[in-house]
Amino acid sequence: MILTVTLNAALDVTWGVDSLRPRASHRVDTAYERAGGKGVNVARVLTSLGHNPLATGLAGGPTGRLIREELRAARVREAFLDVAGDSRRTLAVVSRDDGDATVFNGRGPHVDPAEWELFSRHYASLLADVRVAVLSGSLPPGVPTDAYARLIRTAAAAGVVTVLDASGLALIEALEACPDVVKPNLDEIAAATGCDDLPTAAAALRVLGARAVVASAGADGLHAITPEGTWRAAPPERLSGNPTGAGDACVAAIAAGLAAGSAWPDILRQAVALSAAAVPCPVAGDIDAAVHERLLRHVSVVEERAADPA
Repeated sequence: MILTVTLNAALDVTWGVDSLRPRASHRVDTAYERAGGKGVNVARVLTSLGHNPLATGLAGGPTGRLIREELRAARVREAFLDVAGDSRRTLAVVSRDDGDATVFNGRGPHVDPAEWELFSRHYASLLADVRVAVLSGSLPPGVPTDAYARLIRTAAAAGVVTVLDASGLALIEALEACPDVVKPNLDEIAAATGCDDLPTAAAALRVLGARAVVASAGADGLHAITPEGTWRAAPPERLSGNPTGAGDACVAAIAAGLAAGSAWPDILRQAVALSAAAVPCPVAGDIDAAVHERLLRHVSVVEERAADPA
């Protein structure tokens, strides 16, 4: 089983406009509202692919109830822990003329030490039947900055493989716990390493503790450094649409491949095709199955020489 963890779950609102112009009024043509947060989106993609993941994390207040109700309606299994504070909302404004998305993220509810300790025990209790745990997204206020490091160590003690998709201090501190895979994007890896060169920065993350790094270059694909080798994977074409869910679809493919014991080139081929298939969809957590199937046959995966982190 694959477990996804979303400590800062959200009710995601997506608005579609013709074009986004600063300091101007806009007419919203399409509007969507659904449970979100990075780990929730991963669970949603996995469910659509026929897997049976379990989504957990923290959710509270009226917004938290809406999140859990929407997940159940979408047939995504959930085991969220209630907290006193109200869960956050996010707003993504997608411009139809260029496909760019402008995202506004709420900070989330304050989580007190007792709630965090209760979740830590809850999380540990879920790991018995888990092969891969996906730890994704921001930390709500009150959750310790080394939260992911603690969850990674708990998973490792239970023999569970971990995939981490985080940024900032949460990412840096988690590296000390040696996650099995980290999946940063260009901005996140540059902030973590101080290096703008993707292969060199990915190699530096391995030196800092990550066992494998799958770094996203956006529409240009992925650069992966693993114990088995180094690869560059690229899509055969660029797609227009909403890119906000592409990273979560990529993580879903990585988790599914690890759970199945697939070879890294196959995992990366799936990750590129699945992340690209998320772009035409108006909301994060969805994929276009026809696009996924079409692109999968043409993704380029080339083995490369590992970069020198020095």
